[in-house]
Amino acid sequence: MTTVLLIRHGRTSANTSGILAGRSSGVELDEVGRQQVHALGERIAKVPLRTLVTSPLRRCRQTSQALLAAREDGLDLTVDQGLTECGYGDWTGKSLRELAQDDLWKTVQTQPSAVRFPGGESMTEMSSRVVQAVRRWDAQVAAEHGDGAVWAAVSHGDPIKAILADALGLHLDSFQRIMVDPASLSVIRYTATRPYVVTTNSTDADLVKLLTPPPKEASGSGSSTATDDAAVGGGLGAGGHAEA
Repeated sequence: MTTVLLIRHGRTSANTSGILAGRSSGVELDEVGRQQVHALGERIAKVPLRTLVTSPLRRCRQTSQALLAAREDGLDLTVDQGLTECGYGDWTGKSLRELAQDDLWKTVQTQPSAVRFPGGESMTEMSSRVVQAVRRWDAQVAAEHGDGAVWAAVSHGDPIKAILADALGLHLDSFQRIMVDPASLSVIRYTATRPYVVTTNSTDADLVKLLTPPPKEASGSGSSTATDDAAVGGGLGAGGHAEA
């Protein structure tokens, strides 16, 4: 049972000016974004991360470096092209206000699985790419460090929404219902049975509580543990423990 922290990069000037940055080079964190990722780095500094993987784009690298600067464990950073932003093609660099007038905009909002950006990637290709990357890394971390390992991936809004939709069992056409703010943290716990979405779009949740696995108890089948199964009735929540 491994856990991944999905981290969106901090705020950029493209975010505040309403520009679709996409894979544009040179897009950097603004002053607020730098403050955001510094605070996030302090927040997760004591989380025993085994691996930190990032999108190759500059704003994600800057976010990752801020996370590493807050740590004392010498954690290495790995770049994975699989975590990069969606390829928006001809939409890249244009204002969202302008793009909202395009006929394709409505489809992006209501049926993203049918969208291929002109000169770019389809949203289904983006989803498949990032989900495969996260699941590949998760399997590798589990194999190297055991089922209790925690790792982190720094990526972008739409890719993280796609990963969360997959973990929630949602069709891609529903992924626009998910919010992923700059410098936000979402947590997925992967088990042999299914993924569990621990939290989404978090900026201030108690990570110690969220990342403490519930106590293992023998299940009725004898072939798995209660931590792999959904708590009927809702249970005590993440990190909860029953009183004696």
